[in-house]
Amino acid sequence: MSRVAYVNGLYVPHADAGVHVEDRGYQFGDGVYEVCEVRGGRMVDERRHMERLVRSLGELRIRLPMPLHALGVVLRETVRRNRVRDGFVYLQVTRGVARRDHYFPVPEVPPAIVVTARRVDPAKNEALAAEGVSVITVPENRWDRVDIKTVGLLPNVLAKQAARAAGAREAWFVDADGHVTEGGSTNAWIVTKDGVLRTRPAEHGILRGITRTVMFEVAEQLQLRIEERAFTVAEALAAREAFLSSATTIAMPVVRIDGQPIGEGKPGPVVARLRALFHSVAEIAR
Repeated sequence: MSRVAYVNGLYVPHADAGVHVEDRGYQFGDGVYEVCEVRGGRMVDERRHMERLVRSLGELRIRLPMPLHALGVVLRETVRRNRVRDGFVYLQVTRGVARRDHYFPVPEVPPAIVVTARRVDPAKNEALAAEGVSVITVPENRWDRVDIKTVGLLPNVLAKQAARAAGAREAWFVDADGHVTEGGSTNAWIVTKDGVLRTRPAEHGILRGITRTVMFEVAEQLQLRIEERAFTVAEALAAREAFLSSATTIAMPVVRIDGQPIGEGKPGPVVARLRALFHSVAEIAR
């Protein structure tokens, strides 16, 4: 079965889907996005993703393209038409189509919206989690508002490509003070020698990940303590465990940083417990 995309009010064959050459997302990266996990044909943490979408749009002064309940219908219909049981649904909203000009269009133009969905094999992710992944570190070189989930991801793309070239799965950005901020597409965590989960505060310098947010609830159920405090690369190398979190990875063990093993150099029990409990805590639509 061929894939289907939703583009500005129409469901079209994925192969034929396109946006206008003067869409401001294409011209300026003037837009935001969300990625929501689909599990068993149902979206995971839809409410939280929509709340973050509304915040991102508000920060860029882009209006919501349709009421949230209607947007939910579009997301679920895109999942249904693509017959995605396990996978992801991607939503992108840009300021719209207008003559190329750095200023916002006057009068305001309708926001442009694209929704796609694709399947993934859960067994592959589980196999990856059983083995663990490697990360490299790169200097933080992104703009100051990474708390907004914008489509302007070129520094992230270059960082992740550097990771791939080094045989790693992810790159961790490191700020001028030597502290890890986050990954190219994930939040970064460590488990200290005392068994405390540590991740950077989300007030500034990182995206407040939805999976990161849910992980706090998972940790509470497991009676694990969390510290929102920045950590250095040296602290990460000395940690008992380390892991990534995102909608696409859930809790993914990190077993090497810049080629050096973390803990015993294999996935540890804390991350395994977090991963196992995650979907019983996350909000899954009925």
